[in-house]
Amino acid sequence: SILRCLTAAGCDVKVVPATTSAAEILAYHPDGIFLANGPGDPAATAAYAKKEITQLLTKNIPIFGICIGHQLLALAFGGTTVKMSKGHRGANHPVRDLNTGRIEITSQNHGFALSSEALPEKMVEVTHLNLNDRTVAALQHRHQPVFGIQYHPEASPGPHDADHHFGRSVALRADRRGRGG
Repeated sequence: SILRCLTAAGCDVKVVPATTSAAEILAYHPDGIFLANGPGDPAATAAYAKKEITQLLTKNIPIFGICIGHQLLALAFGGTTVKMSKGHRGANHPVRDLNTGRIEITSQNHGFALSSEALPEKMVEVTHLNLNDRTVAALQHRHQPVFGIQYHPEASPGPHDADHHFGRSVALRADRRGRGG
């Protein structure tokens, strides 16, 4: 579903394995980078991916992460993740956009959360909170076109309240191209 959403938003998508180096990704001259969802402990994935993501962050290329992609961004920013006692599974998880007050009804499937205390506030802003337990549901970099969301806007069986994040990702790329980036 993520690939369908990205192509519907006007993206020309090139899929690479999670172990692809930053240099290999940059050789494609991407307008933007998407960090996909996936299973497992984000800290274990960060053992090989954090260095590469950190290198990508230095290039001022728009980056959008979902689920573990969101968690990997937070780890690259210097944050930490924690194992949840129950996790978030299924549809109908209310998430509040802290900037607009809008509530999105989301689908979620994760067993780890970000530790909001460990996020570097000068670099990262929490933009959305899960209203069930106040865990971080989304964040953005304060100075770069980078954001991540914990939930699944591509989930098809339920509400489509969060579909707009794909358009947001495309708008960041268009803005970057307009500035000669």
